[in-house]
Amino acid sequence: MFKLRSILTGWLLIGLLGCAKKEPAPFTPTVVTPPVVSTTYTNPLLSSGPDPWVYQKDGFYYYMATTGNNVTLRKTAKMSELSSAPATVVWTPPSNGANSRDIWAPELHFLDGKWYIYFTAGPGNCCGGQRMWVLENSAADPTTGTWIEKGRVFNPNEDFWAIDPTVLEQNGQRYLVWSGHAAANTEEQRLYISRMSNPWTLTGARVELSRPQFRWEQQGVLPVNEGPQILKNAGKTFLVYSASHCTSDDYALGMLTASATADPMNAAAWTKTPTPVFVTNATAGTYGPGHNAFFKSKDGQQDWLIYHANSRPNQGCGDARNPRMQPFTYRADGTPDFGTPVSIGAALPRPGGE
Repeated sequence: MFKLRSILTGWLLIGLLGCAKKEPAPFTPTVVTPPVVSTTYTNPLLSSGPDPWVYQKDGFYYYMATTGNNVTLRKTAKMSELSSAPATVVWTPPSNGANSRDIWAPELHFLDGKWYIYFTAGPGNCCGGQRMWVLENSAADPTTGTWIEKGRVFNPNEDFWAIDPTVLEQNGQRYLVWSGHAAANTEEQRLYISRMSNPWTLTGARVELSRPQFRWEQQGVLPVNEGPQILKNAGKTFLVYSASHCTSDDYALGMLTASATADPMNAAAWTKTPTPVFVTNATAGTYGPGHNAFFKSKDGQQDWLIYHANSRPNQGCGDARNPRMQPFTYRADGTPDFGTPVSIGAALPRPGGE
């Protein structure tokens, strides 16, 4: 009887202990530290990139620059992160021929529902053979699809050395603006404009808009006006261009101004600013700033200037030229104030919206 009672008591104790509530181990939450997102960027954006160009569409920026031997596109949602954007070669020149060498200053434009790339190329003699060419692509994304050669953009009656084409749209009409020679036996570079009947065809005679008339436009081995770019604000159209030869550290930006309703083929409608609007800043490590383009920040609230420059003096026209960007503002009269080139390596606020 005692043995049975002991056994029953043991079972009861085991049952009671088995039903006892166990306290859970203390909970230690895992703390996840979010990555630190930089609010700044530094110039230069890339180690090399002469003649930078930026086009905005559908939330993306498309960047191009002179490579010399092909046409390359970078696509990015944030200009401050350009260096991480893959470089896609979209066109490779033929092994020989009229557009096989010296591929310069490509520009991407979206016109009439298609993509077009304007660029300069020649047979290898840059002092006499350079001409303007255009490619076409109907894909939604210009880094995909097929680029078709549409040929040269020129007027047969004025078939002279021509570089740096860009597009101006005004008063419902489209124009091409470029830098070229006045005749076959001249080397001074002037700015010209011509009407376009479609994205690859000029119509009518060209008109000269500017020539290197001031000393600041005549530095280096040749007097030069080149790299025209269009900017519009406050009812005005600004044609910002590069002046003097790229061999000179005095390479700089100049500007023409016209009413946004004026006929741009009327040379008298344009007024040249008598002094350069953006110049070398040696203390900032910026020599020969020029061949620029413009874009808006992602939030649409800021205007930005992108340009190339050398980081040291006397580096000339080569691959040492690298792309930099900085914001700019407008004066009370609506004209742009580009300020001075900012220092390389300085931490600068990223464009608004990034």
